[in-house]
Amino acid sequence: PVSPQLADSEFSPVFRLLTIFAYGTYADYLAEAANLPPLTEAQKNKLRHLSVVTLAAKIKCIPYSVLLEQLQLKNVRQLEDLVIEAVYADVLRGSLDQRNQRLEVDYSIGRDIRREELGTITRTLQEWCQGCEVVLSGIEEQVSRANQHKEQQLALKQQIESEVANLKKTIKVTTAAAAAATSQDPEQHLTELREPAPGTNQRQASKKPSKAKGLRGSAKIWSK
Repeated sequence: PVSPQLADSEFSPVFRLLTIFAYGTYADYLAEAANLPPLTEAQKNKLRHLSVVTLAAKIKCIPYSVLLEQLQLKNVRQLEDLVIEAVYADVLRGSLDQRNQRLEVDYSIGRDIRREELGTITRTLQEWCQGCEVVLSGIEEQVSRANQHKEQQLALKQQIESEVANLKKTIKVTTAAAAAATSQDPEQHLTELREPAPGTNQRQASKKPSKAKGLRGSAKIWSK
Protein backbone atom coordinates (compact mmCIF):
# COMPACT_ATOMS: atom_id res chain seq x y z
CA PRO A 1 0.00 0.00 0.00
CA VAL A 2 1.09 3.56 -0.76
CA SER A 3 1.45 5.98 2.16
CA PRO A 4 -1.19 8.77 1.84
CA GLN A 5 1.24 11.27 3.46
CA LEU A 6 3.01 11.63 0.11
CA ALA A 7 -0.16 13.02 -1.51
CA ASP A 8 0.26 16.48 0.13
CA SER A 9 4.03 16.70 -0.23
CA GLU A 10 6.35 17.76 -2.97
CA PHE A 11 6.37 14.14 -4.11
CA SER A 12 2.67 14.17 -4.99
CA PRO A 13 3.39 13.33 -8.69
CA VAL A 14 5.37 10.31 -7.59
CA PHE A 15 2.59 9.41 -5.18
CA ARG A 16 0.06 9.55 -7.97
CA LEU A 17 2.27 7.42 -10.22
CA LEU A 18 2.63 4.83 -7.47
CA THR A 19 -1.14 4.69 -7.01
CA ILE A 20 -1.52 4.08 -10.74
CA PHE A 21 0.92 1.18 -10.53
CA ALA A 22 -0.94 -0.10 -7.48
CA TYR A 23 -4.51 0.28 -8.70
CA GLY A 24 -4.63 1.90 -12.13
CA THR A 25 -3.98 1.09 -15.76
CA TYR A 26 -1.85 2.32 -18.61
CA ALA A 27 -4.81 4.35 -19.87
CA ASP A 28 -4.93 6.16 -16.48
CA TYR A 29 -1.26 7.03 -16.85
CA LEU A 30 -1.72 8.41 -20.36
CA ALA A 31 -4.59 10.58 -19.15
CA GLU A 32 -2.29 12.26 -16.60
CA ALA A 33 1.08 11.81 -18.29
CA ALA A 34 1.70 15.59 -18.44
CA ASN A 35 1.68 15.83 -14.62
CA LEU A 36 3.49 12.59 -13.91
CA PRO A 37 7.12 11.49 -14.11
CA PRO A 38 8.04 9.89 -17.44
CA LEU A 39 8.29 6.12 -17.70
CA THR A 40 10.92 3.96 -19.30
CA GLU A 41 9.94 1.28 -21.78
CA ALA A 42 10.34 -1.37 -19.12
CA GLN A 43 8.06 0.58 -16.76
CA LYS A 44 5.50 1.06 -19.52
CA ASN A 45 5.47 -2.66 -20.24
CA LYS A 46 5.11 -3.40 -16.54
CA LEU A 47 2.12 -1.08 -16.32
CA ARG A 48 0.67 -2.67 -19.45
CA HIS A 49 0.99 -6.11 -17.82
CA LEU A 50 -0.91 -4.84 -14.80
CA SER A 51 -3.53 -3.34 -17.11
CA VAL A 52 -4.10 -6.77 -18.67
CA VAL A 53 -4.54 -8.17 -15.16
CA THR A 54 -7.21 -5.52 -14.44
CA LEU A 55 -9.04 -6.43 -17.63
CA ALA A 56 -8.76 -10.14 -16.86
CA ALA A 57 -10.54 -9.57 -13.54
CA LYS A 58 -13.59 -8.38 -15.50
CA ILE A 59 -13.55 -10.62 -18.56
CA LYS A 60 -11.75 -13.89 -19.27
CA CYS A 61 -11.79 -13.63 -23.06
CA ILE A 62 -10.37 -10.22 -23.96
CA PRO A 63 -10.63 -9.17 -27.62
CA TYR A 64 -7.47 -7.95 -29.30
CA SER A 65 -9.22 -4.71 -30.19
CA VAL A 66 -9.79 -3.88 -26.51
CA LEU A 67 -6.19 -4.71 -25.61
CA LEU A 68 -4.76 -2.63 -28.45
CA GLU A 69 -6.84 0.35 -27.37
CA GLN A 70 -6.16 0.07 -23.63
CA LEU A 71 -2.44 -0.62 -24.00
CA GLN A 72 -1.89 1.80 -26.86
CA LEU A 73 0.00 -0.67 -29.03
CA LYS A 74 0.42 -0.30 -32.77
CA ASN A 75 -0.21 -3.82 -34.03
CA VAL A 76 -1.10 -7.38 -33.04
CA ARG A 77 2.54 -8.49 -33.14
CA GLN A 78 3.46 -6.08 -30.36
CA LEU A 79 0.39 -7.16 -28.40
CA GLU A 80 1.21 -10.86 -28.63
CA ASP A 81 4.85 -10.23 -27.65
CA LEU A 82 3.65 -8.29 -24.61
CA VAL A 83 1.26 -11.06 -23.56
CA ILE A 84 3.99 -13.69 -23.99
CA GLU A 85 6.27 -11.60 -21.73
CA ALA A 86 3.50 -11.45 -19.11
CA VAL A 87 3.05 -15.21 -19.26
CA TYR A 88 6.78 -15.84 -18.81
CA ALA A 89 6.77 -13.41 -15.87
CA ASP A 90 3.91 -15.46 -14.35
CA VAL A 91 1.69 -12.37 -14.31
CA LEU A 92 -1.05 -14.31 -16.06
CA ARG A 93 -1.70 -17.67 -17.70
CA GLY A 94 -3.76 -18.24 -20.77
CA SER A 95 -3.65 -18.67 -24.51
CA LEU A 96 -3.71 -16.46 -27.58
CA ASP A 97 -6.58 -17.31 -29.90
CA GLN A 98 -5.26 -15.87 -33.16
CA ARG A 99 -8.18 -17.21 -35.16
CA ASN A 100 -10.78 -15.37 -33.07
CA GLN A 101 -8.42 -12.50 -32.21
CA ARG A 102 -8.69 -12.71 -28.44
CA LEU A 103 -6.76 -13.52 -25.28
CA GLU A 104 -8.23 -16.33 -23.17
CA VAL A 105 -7.12 -15.91 -19.55
CA ASP A 106 -6.97 -18.91 -17.20
CA TYR A 107 -5.23 -17.20 -14.25
CA SER A 108 -3.90 -13.79 -13.30
CA ILE A 109 -2.28 -12.31 -10.22
CA GLY A 110 -4.21 -10.09 -7.85
CA ARG A 111 -3.76 -6.34 -7.53
CA ASP A 112 -3.90 -4.03 -4.54
CA ILE A 113 -7.31 -2.98 -3.28
CA ARG A 114 -8.49 0.57 -2.60
CA ARG A 115 -10.16 1.26 0.72
CA GLU A 116 -13.35 2.38 -1.00
CA GLU A 117 -13.55 -1.04 -2.65
CA LEU A 118 -13.69 -2.92 0.66
CA GLY A 119 -17.47 -2.41 0.97
CA THR A 120 -18.05 -3.89 -2.48
CA ILE A 121 -15.80 -6.84 -1.67
CA THR A 122 -17.63 -7.41 1.62
CA ARG A 123 -21.01 -7.42 -0.12
CA THR A 124 -19.69 -9.79 -2.76
CA LEU A 125 -18.41 -12.19 -0.11
CA GLN A 126 -21.72 -12.02 1.77
CA GLU A 127 -23.62 -12.81 -1.42
CA TRP A 128 -21.23 -15.66 -2.05
CA CYS A 129 -21.82 -17.02 1.47
CA GLN A 130 -25.58 -16.76 1.02
CA GLY A 131 -25.31 -18.56 -2.28
CA CYS A 132 -23.27 -21.30 -0.60
CA GLU A 133 -25.92 -21.65 2.11
CA VAL A 134 -28.67 -21.97 -0.51
CA VAL A 135 -26.67 -24.59 -2.37
CA LEU A 136 -25.95 -26.45 0.87
CA SER A 137 -29.63 -26.37 1.80
CA GLY A 138 -30.50 -27.74 -1.62
CA ILE A 139 -27.94 -30.52 -1.25
CA GLU A 140 -29.29 -31.45 2.18
CA GLU A 141 -32.82 -31.57 0.76
CA GLN A 142 -31.67 -33.81 -2.06
CA VAL A 143 -29.89 -36.08 0.42
CA SER A 144 -33.06 -36.29 2.53
CA ARG A 145 -35.13 -37.19 -0.54
CA ALA A 146 -32.57 -39.79 -1.55
CA ASN A 147 -32.66 -41.36 1.91
CA GLN A 148 -36.48 -41.47 1.87
CA HIS A 149 -36.44 -43.05 -1.57
CA LYS A 150 -33.89 -45.58 -0.36
CA GLU A 151 -36.04 -46.50 2.64
CA GLN A 152 -39.10 -46.88 0.42
CA GLN A 153 -37.22 -49.09 -2.01
CA LEU A 154 -35.87 -51.19 0.88
CA ALA A 155 -39.37 -51.64 2.34
CA LEU A 156 -40.71 -52.56 -1.10
CA LYS A 157 -37.88 -55.06 -1.56
CA GLN A 158 -38.62 -56.67 1.79
CA GLN A 159 -42.33 -56.87 0.95
CA ILE A 160 -41.61 -58.49 -2.41
CA GLU A 161 -39.20 -60.97 -0.81
CA SER A 162 -41.83 -61.84 1.80
CA GLU A 163 -44.47 -62.38 -0.88
CA VAL A 164 -42.09 -64.51 -2.92
CA ALA A 165 -41.27 -66.62 0.16
CA ASN A 166 -45.00 -67.14 0.90
CA LEU A 167 -45.65 -68.01 -2.72
CA LYS A 168 -42.83 -70.57 -2.67
CA LYS A 169 -44.32 -72.17 0.45
CA THR A 170 -47.77 -72.31 -1.17
CA ILE A 171 -46.37 -73.84 -4.35
CA LYS A 172 -44.38 -76.38 -2.31
CA VAL A 173 -47.42 -77.46 -0.30
CA THR A 174 -49.63 -77.65 -3.41
CA THR A 175 -47.01 -79.64 -5.29
CA ALA A 176 -46.59 -82.08 -2.41
CA ALA A 177 -50.34 -82.62 -2.19
CA ALA A 178 -50.65 -83.17 -5.92
CA ALA A 179 -47.73 -85.59 -5.88
CA ALA A 180 -49.30 -87.55 -3.02
CA ALA A 181 -52.63 -87.79 -4.83
CA THR A 182 -50.96 -88.86 -8.07
CA SER A 183 -48.94 -91.59 -6.33
CA GLN A 184 -52.11 -93.22 -4.83
CA ASP A 185 -54.32 -93.38 -7.93
CA PRO A 186 -52.04 -95.55 -10.12
CA GLU A 187 -51.71 -98.20 -7.38
CA GLN A 188 -55.45 -98.46 -6.92
CA HIS A 189 -55.92 -98.72 -10.68
CA LEU A 190 -53.36 -101.53 -10.97
CA THR A 191 -54.93 -103.39 -8.06
CA GLU A 192 -58.32 -103.30 -9.75
CA LEU A 193 -56.76 -104.62 -12.97
CA ARG A 194 -55.07 -107.54 -11.15
CA GLU A 195 -58.15 -108.45 -9.07
CA PRO A 196 -61.29 -108.96 -11.25
CA ALA A 197 -64.67 -108.04 -9.98
CA PRO A 198 -66.36 -110.48 -7.56
CA GLY A 199 -68.49 -113.20 -9.23
CA THR A 200 -66.76 -113.06 -12.59
CA ASN A 201 -64.49 -116.12 -12.06
CA GLN A 202 -67.27 -118.10 -10.39
CA ARG A 203 -69.54 -117.79 -13.38
CA GLN A 204 -66.77 -118.82 -15.75
CA ALA A 205 -65.84 -121.79 -13.52
CA SER A 206 -69.45 -122.97 -13.33
CA LYS A 207 -69.79 -122.90 -17.09
CA LYS A 208 -66.71 -125.04 -17.73
CA PRO A 209 -67.80 -128.06 -15.63
CA SER A 210 -71.24 -128.07 -17.25
CA LYS A 211 -69.69 -128.45 -20.66
CA ALA A 212 -67.52 -131.34 -19.53
CA LYS A 213 -70.50 -133.02 -17.91
CA GLY A 214 -72.49 -132.84 -21.12
CA LEU A 215 -69.72 -134.43 -23.08
CA ARG A 216 -69.52 -137.33 -20.66
CA GLY A 217 -73.25 -137.95 -20.90
CA SER A 218 -73.19 -138.08 -24.64
CA ALA A 219 -70.35 -140.53 -24.54
CA LYS A 220 -72.37 -142.83 -22.41
CA ILE A 221 -75.29 -142.70 -24.81
CA TRP A 222 -73.20 -143.59 -27.81
CA SER A 223 -71.48 -146.50 -25.96
CA LYS A 224 -74.77 -148.24 -25.38
